[in-house]
Amino acid sequence: MTDARILPVTAELIDYAVARGSWPDDEVAAELRARTRALGDVAGMQIGPDQGQLLTFLARLVGATRAIEVGTFTGYSALCIARGLAPGGRLICCDRSEEWTAIAREAWARAGLADRIELRLGPALETLRALPAEPAFDLAFIDADKGGYLDYWEELVPRVRPGGVLLADNVLWSGRILDADTEDEATRALRAFNDAVAADERVDCVVLPAFDGLTLARRR
Repeated sequence: MTDARILPVTAELIDYAVARGSWPDDEVAAELRARTRALGDVAGMQIGPDQGQLLTFLARLVGATRAIEVGTFTGYSALCIARGLAPGGRLICCDRSEEWTAIAREAWARAGLADRIELRLGPALETLRALPAEPAFDLAFIDADKGGYLDYWEELVPRVRPGGVLLADNVLWSGRILDADTEDEATRALRAFNDAVAADERVDCVVLPAFDGLTLARRR
């Protein structure tokens, strides 16, 4: 049995950590997160600034010039990825909501990142299947409807170059992934996704018990 290592993660501790990273929120990013919080319960779909810093770091680590995101919401994660891209880099964002992505577009423009981001509205699976089949992407981030995760994964893995990185958010689902009494559609879909990724010989992967569970995979 793995020994438990318990670090109580408070809002204050997250603020402390973020302040000591290389990319603390600037005015635009902070205002975007505040505007998203004001939307109410749906704001829970937005990643935090600590996870945002990790996305920026990973984009820089792999020298990403081409990235793709499935599930954009109000655009904070896209902003974080885009700021980590190499010069001339481009990020494709897949989402269905004109309302929420309108907020994203405003923030990207204010941040001076609009020229790095291409938003494609419509069913994400259709968008992915319309992309060229070659492995052209350096980084892919999945943070969308949980029932679609495995389909998105199957479309993205062949399109990520060897050495590129794939990330999937919410894979521990607030701990419900282990609750035998939880059998809703999203939880079942995430269990199937996690098992499939663990068995996928095309990638090396780890699951971070941080944020809401984050899978990081490297394309072999």
